[in-house]
Amino acid sequence: MTVYESQNPHVEIFPYPFENASDMIRLIILRCLRLDRVIPAVQNFIERHIGRQFLEPPAFDLTSSYNDSNCCTPLIFILSSGSDPLNALMRFGADKGIKPTDIQTISLGQGQGPLAERLINAGIADGSWVVLQNCHLAASWMAYLEKICNEVIVPEKTHPNFRLWLTSYPSSDFPVSILQNGIKMTNEPPKGLRSNLLRSYSTDPISDKNFWEGCNKPQIWHKMIYGLCFFHALVQERIKYGALGWNIAYQFNDSDLRISVRQLQMFLNDYHDLPLDALKYLTGECNYGGRVTDANDRRCLISLLNIFYNHDLVSQENYSLSPSGIYRIPPEGSYESYLEFIKALPSLPGPEIYGLHENADITKDNQETAQLFDAILLTLPRESGSGGEGKSDETTVSELAMDILTKLPKEDFDIHSVMKRYPVVYEESMNTVLRQELIRFNSLTSVIRSSLQNLLKAIKGFVVMSAELEELYDSMLVGKIPALWAARSYPSLKSLGSYVVDLLARLSFFNEWILLNSPPVFWISGFYFTQSFLTGVLQNFARKYTIPIDMVGFDFEVKKIYVSNVLEPPSSSDSSVEEERKNTFNGLQRPDNGALITGLFIDGARWDSETEVITESKPKILFDAMPVIWLVPKKLEKIEKESKYACPVYKTSIRRGTLSTTGHSTNFVLSILLPTQEPESHWINRGVAALCQLDD
Repeated sequence: MTVYESQNPHVEIFPYPFENASDMIRLIILRCLRLDRVIPAVQNFIERHIGRQFLEPPAFDLTSSYNDSNCCTPLIFILSSGSDPLNALMRFGADKGIKPTDIQTISLGQGQGPLAERLINAGIADGSWVVLQNCHLAASWMAYLEKICNEVIVPEKTHPNFRLWLTSYPSSDFPVSILQNGIKMTNEPPKGLRSNLLRSYSTDPISDKNFWEGCNKPQIWHKMIYGLCFFHALVQERIKYGALGWNIAYQFNDSDLRISVRQLQMFLNDYHDLPLDALKYLTGECNYGGRVTDANDRRCLISLLNIFYNHDLVSQENYSLSPSGIYRIPPEGSYESYLEFIKALPSLPGPEIYGLHENADITKDNQETAQLFDAILLTLPRESGSGGEGKSDETTVSELAMDILTKLPKEDFDIHSVMKRYPVVYEESMNTVLRQELIRFNSLTSVIRSSLQNLLKAIKGFVVMSAELEELYDSMLVGKIPALWAARSYPSLKSLGSYVVDLLARLSFFNEWILLNSPPVFWISGFYFTQSFLTGVLQNFARKYTIPIDMVGFDFEVKKIYVSNVLEPPSSSDSSVEEERKNTFNGLQRPDNGALITGLFIDGARWDSETEVITESKPKILFDAMPVIWLVPKKLEKIEKESKYACPVYKTSIRRGTLSTTGHSTNFVLSILLPTQEPESHWINRGVAALCQLDD
């Protein structure tokens, strides 16, 4: 337990019989016990066996890259979140004596290809520089760009001063030949709050003396600059916490800060009173918020901005920016004094400065480890041989396919007989919900069954191993959900084994529903299309009391009862299934209105059954199972929202989704109102959400 409980288990002495284990064996043990500390252990391994230089990224040096290039060599900026090399490039051009008019820039997108081609042709002739930004957004034009680089930009026709600069996020559409022949650069933004603040203060316009002193309210101005830069660093640093930070990894960059700080100065100079509402709208809704597409992310962004754009920050001395009080607004002073204040900040801030719980570090480290292992898997060759006495890959995949086929039902749900037993009736929308769910699951299980059967035939040589079957083979070999299945499936981040177990549990849930009528407690995680179930519950209520459905919503009552064994497979006989249902649901009865649900897990907090409010997570416990929740349909005006947190519910921990053809998100389900003793903003900043399923 000493190693498991340690803050740094990778440097601990392991107990017998592993006290003298090799570094590789130690890594394997850590992989099993403490996934969150694998990255520092791997770094130690690299430093010990290969060298520290492989841990340190090379410095960003435009001069050396330029010196290595010529007029026919593209210079490629590989973009990362928060990086914007254009300003650095413009300054470098000025240092080289290139006039701003001789640096032609264009952001690629739909219809911009012909204009970009004209700029390149002009640059080839007169020796100007051409910057094509965001090449990843012009996938259809990339083949033409490749042709230009290979056939048009040739030494005998190109001015020696001409340079072609390209910026792009990693993209499979980017031409390989340009990547191979070009000079590749990356300029990642500084990591860490302190480095981010220093970068903001060291770049235009804040570093400009005239701009720093160009406000007629210097004390307010300097405080709010610091608050804005802190906010800028915070929204960028939250990205590393995955879905706890933002549902979508937005590309906040220096241009957002530049326009916001210029607007701040303008408003302070032009207005006698501090126009906070206008500043919040411009900064939160337009400049930074203009990048935000997720409603819950926008709510979080505004909540975070309220920490920095408020009257207390201006009026109070040493205004605290974090619960611990470590981070405060600096005392009024010179530009240099602010730099010194920033340099004295902790180099490794905890999650609390970002509004997150200490467990967020574990989540972040787990995600980084998972990304590392995914990258390693991509480098592994696929070998069909046995490699010794072990099983061959073909044998392993064949046995796995047979095992899954054995566990799957031999036949699909009989929709016709189900509709006879549960016909479409006006008073009971759940019958329609059941039918729609069974159709969806039939489609999924049919694809799984037929693809596995074809894969077994292909392994034996009876049919051709198509690209689709090859992807299925490769995915099963590494324990991932095949793309063919995922295209027909509900969202899931589980490994292949866990996914199959989860699918079988869902099929059992609906089979029990068919046998014994709708359950007293619905396993909300088991639905393929959860929104249809929720709409069905509201529809039953609206039809029962003749209320327009758009005037009805859900209130929520969290019970004290937990349902723990929903996932256990039912017995074979109908009578024992009925008895097991009674035991599973602890004698709960279906309510007259609404529905009881189970199967939710809260992420970023936990439910306190004694005080009946959400409260802080316990150390090292990332998720907490929720008790049974009663979805209570009510007229919208009767739903009480005071002292409650609107907790979003997602199907998976990634939270990010897209709008489906039905107009619903593929991941977001609904928001449930949970009682809280803390301000709602506390849980918004924490990134607290409920999940229908865990990753494993």
